[in-house]
Amino acid sequence: MKPGKSLKFLFDGKDEREITINNLVVAGWTGRNVEAMEAHILELEELGIARPSRMPTFYRCSVNQLTTDQDFQVIGNNSSGEIEFIILSLEDGYWIGLGSDHTDRVVEATDVTLSKQMCSKPIANTLWRFDDVKDHWDKLILQSTIKNDGTEELYQKGPVTTMRDPEELISLYTNGGKLNLGTLMFCGTLAVEGGVRPAETFHGSLKDVEMNRTIYFDYRAISLPAEE
Repeated sequence: MKPGKSLKFLFDGKDEREITINNLVVAGWTGRNVEAMEAHILELEELGIARPSRMPTFYRCSVNQLTTDQDFQVIGNNSSGEIEFIILSLEDGYWIGLGSDHTDRVVEATDVTLSKQMCSKPIANTLWRFDDVKDHWDKLILQSTIKNDGTEELYQKGPVTTMRDPEELISLYTNGGKLNLGTLMFCGTLAVEGGVRPAETFHGSLKDVEMNRTIYFDYRAISLPAEE
């Protein structure tokens, strides 16, 4: 029996379905803009995280890390989020959504793959059909803000075209094939305003300017002490 995580989503914001996700892939270093990607690499190098040996890189994660909960627990105060669009393969085609590759930055400095397993991966509970946005893909905007001590500030903002096209990522990952049914892929992130840092609350959005709609979510990563 395949491992799976069952979650409920609103498809196109109206039809709720419970589906099972069997595979979770996190694509890293997916930037289309070389300068923007280099900026993010430098941000992470400041935290002691080595630059990648190849780009893009595809990391496998446990599907149990996926959550649509607004609150989840992490160990310590060294984790932070990254806004990303996601793509999910189902029997009726590809679906686009929103997530945060929440990652432990201390562990990431020594083992990127392991760091991807250290934290839950929050995702919004709304999906859009990829075929409905494909013709105006360049008009989709990602944004995240963070809040600490009651003060909210911009963390990330930019078009999805900052990253490689999702079909290109799929082709690179599958050697020219398609995503297996039940596979969800995180598709890369934007450079951060003011440096990578933790937050009490993370807010993310994916805006479709052409169709005047937005996917959004908020979450809190609640810190637990390493020991007591």
